[in-house]
Parts: sequence; structure tokens; C-alpha cells
Amino acid sequence: MPASPPARITDLDQLTDRADVLLCDVWGVIHNGVNPFLLSVEALKAARARGQTVILITNSPRPAEGVIRQFDTIGVDPDCWDDIVTSGDVTRRLVQDAPRAIYFLGPERDMALVEGLDIDLVGPEAAEAVLCTGLLDDETETPEDYRDLLAGFQGRDLPFICANPDREVERGDRLVPCAGALADLYVELGGQTRIAGKPHAPIYQEALARARGLRGSVDPQRCLAIGDGVPTDIRGARDNGIPALFIARGIHAREYADGRSTDEARLHGFLHAAGVAPAYWMEWLA
Repeated sequence: MPASPPARITDLDQLTDRADVLLCDVWGVIHNGVNPFLLSVEALKAARARGQTVILITNSPRPAEGVIRQFDTIGVDPDCWDDIVTSGDVTRRLVQDAPRAIYFLGPERDMALVEGLDIDLVGPEAAEAVLCTGLLDDETETPEDYRDLLAGFQGRDLPFICANPDREVERGDRLVPCAGALADLYVELGGQTRIAGKPHAPIYQEALARARGLRGSVDPQRCLAIGDGVPTDIRGARDNGIPALFIARGIHAREYADGRSTDEARLHGFLHAAGVAPAYWMEWLA
């Protein structure tokens, strides 16, 4: 039988008695890369005041310190979280286990990912592995601009480490491509990828370990994963045995929303077609 459609909620405090730990996505839920979503920030602050633990779990390729600096820049209140786990944090372990000669594919701002690691950054011809944090210029480029480069790597059977599994994110009112789109292209070309961020297990294992460090014993069924990305947040929660709250007015809104109104039947159809069944949904985190 198909899974039941998610229950709609209007306020995060409706789930206070059902979740001890909130594993909350960042980009698309707390901010859009330019502005913070103040209602979401206040909702997480209120959850902490009620005794819930908030672990932010993000596919940012930067270590947590870089996310905190971005929060400071755009004005996200630090009182809305207890700890932060990034894809960059868990990807560093994949890099340490990879061949030493690595080609870094991504913008200069992401170089903090490899600081302190015992590796050699080399050009494409000398590389034995590729570490990708994103496109060099995601404002103007598309994954197709990298097809020839990636085909060359695939022809040499290089492992492709993807530090940000997101395929695209909203930046202000625009969608920009992310490293996950390049990873998809590499797989299309026949290459092998290594990924630790959402929806893969390592980032959830680390987030739960951080939660246990703060609370002691943690039952995944008493956690709640909050996110707007079906392939990452919602599928990752499903695959790791964690109930999920889907934020509808995020990256997929064009699939079922018309202006400021969400068509609930279309939303249910969209989630069913994607093969996921979050426990709950709400328009915005509030």
C-alpha cells in the first residue's frame, strides 16, 4: 500500500512532544543565501527554549566555521542552534582516505575545506582524485561547461569526491547549480563518486553523535529531520530511519505552488512520485 500522505502542521511547537532533537537544513529553510528567514530562526530559538536540541545539518562544502561566518554576515541569530554539521566536515575524512594528489574543483572561497590536510593540490593532468565543492562561477556557468574536463577524469578512472551533494540552491530569487549537479554528470559519464553529505549516512551519523554528546542517549525515532530538498533532506531522513518534516515553500515550490498558495493534492503527488513519505509538512518553518 502507498504510504500515507504527510500531515500538515502550522507551527513547529505542535511536534514538541514527538521530537527531542531537530536536525535542521540551512539553505532554503533558515536563509536563501542572501537573507535570513526570521520566522524560521525564531521557531528554532523557541524549540531550544522548550528543551529540544537543534543540530543544523547542511550540505555546505565548507567546515562549520565557514557557515558561522556566513550567518554573521547575513544576520542569522546564533541562538537558533546548538551545533552545526556540514558536508564539508564529513567530506574531509573522504579526502584523507583518497590518493594524495588531488585536483580541487571549486571556487577559492571553499579552500578552507582542505586546510590542514596532508594532501597535494595538483593540476588536472597530475591528479589521482578530484575534490569538487562546486562550479568556479555558479552565476554564469552550467554543468555542461565541465563535460570535457569530467570526461577526461572519467577516462582515467579517477574517484570524484563531491563535497556538496545539492544539485541546486536558491540564492535570493535565483537557482544556481551546485557540486551535486557535477557529480550527476560524472556518473552519467560512467565515473565513480564518493559522497558523505545528505542523503548519505556519514553526515547523519555525525549529527546524531553530536546530539548524543549534548543529550546522552538519542533515539533516531525521537529526532526530526527538517528540510526543503527531497533528494537530500527527505530521502536522507528516510534512508537513515529519521522522521521528516518537509518545508514546502523551498526549492521545489514551483512543482505544486501557485503564487503564495500550495496545492496540497499536487504536493502529495509530487512527494509520492519522488518515492518519499515525510511524516509532516508545512509551508515555512515557523
